[in-house]
Amino acid sequence: MKISFKRIAYAGLLSALIGLGGCASVDTQTAKSTSPIKTVYHINDSKVAGAAMNNVKNQLSADPTAKIVVVTHGKGIDFLLDGAADDKGNPYNIKVEELQAKGVDFRVCNNTLVSRKIDPKTVLPGAHIVPSGVAELGKLQSTEGFVYIKP
Repeated sequence: MKISFKRIAYAGLLSALIGLGGCASVDTQTAKSTSPIKTVYHINDSKVAGAAMNNVKNQLSADPTAKIVVVTHGKGIDFLLDGAADDKGNPYNIKVEELQAKGVDFRVCNNTLVSRKIDPKTVLPGAHIVPSGVAELGKLQSTEGFVYIKP
């Protein structure tokens, strides 16, 4: 039986098209992750706290399902202390409480509290004290899949 080159080429082409047709039928909507985006904001200077909280608010407006953690250490914890206010005298606790009500988790470095001799009781209610802010950033990124943002 004689098989022509054209028949082999057509058979190969037909097989390739069938294979590509299967690939093309993948639903890209179901291929996307349905898990919420997880973002960690890193604040080590309270001068950027207002802008950072605006970023968080904007992210939540665009994606209300986002899971957001704000990790602070060094001078970045100052806005999470009782009575803290921005340079215009606006208290930070109001914005913090609004974001907490939307599920944002604020974390404060205990190493910073200890080294700066700050009483942990002065940390705003609802903010969580973690052993190390830097270690917390690493853990969230490496083991929990958080995206890192540094405002």
